[in-house]
Amino acid sequence: MRYFFLAYALVALLVVGLLGVRGQKFTKPPVRVFPDMDNQDKVKAQSADPFFADGRGARLPVNQTQPRGLNEAGAQSIGGIPEYEFGGQTGYYYTGHVGDYFGSGMPEELKLTEESALSLIERGKERYGIYCAVCHGQSGDGQGITGQYGVPGIANFHLDTFKPASYPDGRMFETITVGKGMMGGYGYNIPVNDRWAIIAYVRTLQTAKEAK
Repeated sequence: MRYFFLAYALVALLVVGLLGVRGQKFTKPPVRVFPDMDNQDKVKAQSADPFFADGRGARLPVNQTQPRGLNEAGAQSIGGIPEYEFGGQTGYYYTGHVGDYFGSGMPEELKLTEESALSLIERGKERYGIYCAVCHGQSGDGQGITGQYGVPGIANFHLDTFKPASYPDGRMFETITVGKGMMGGYGYNIPVNDRWAIIAYVRTLQTAKEAK
C-alpha cells in the first residue's frame, strides 16, 4: 500500500509539473502534451524561412500554374480549358441540382448523340482511371489500391445505394465536385465536362455488371 501512495504522489507531481496550476502565469510557452493544432508547422505570410536559399517564406506560384480568378491580361482559360469549366456557374450542368433537388440523366449542354455518347464514355474511362480507380477500383467495386493500405469507407458503385434510383447523377456530380466523407473534392482538378464523363462511365460499369 505504501508503494501505491508513493506512485500516486509521483504521478500527481508529474501532472502538476507538466500542466501547471490553474491560473498560474508563465513567461515561457507551456509544455504541450497534446498540441492538437495550436502550433502548426507552417510558414506565416510575409515571414522569413531559412529552409529556402533566399530566406523568404513567401514563394512564387509553381511554374506553368495560376490561381483561379487571377488570369493574366483577362485570359479566360486555365491550361487551355475555359475557367468556367471548373465551377462558379449555375444550372444542372454546373451543379448537379435542379432547384432544390438532385437531377438525373446527362445534361442537355453535352448535346449527346450516339457517336458523341461513346466518346464521352471513353473520355470518362480515361479520367476515371486517372482520378478514381486508385480508390474505387478499375471495375468500380471499391477494391482500389488505397483500400489495401487501410483507407476505409470506399464506395462500391455496384451496391444498390449507388444506383441511379437511390443515387442520382446530380448527387454523384456534387460528390465528385465537393467530396464526401474521407473523399476530397475534385472541383478544382476535373473540368465539369469530364465529371459528367466519369459519371457516364460509372453508369456503364453498373450496367455491365448487371448484364447477363
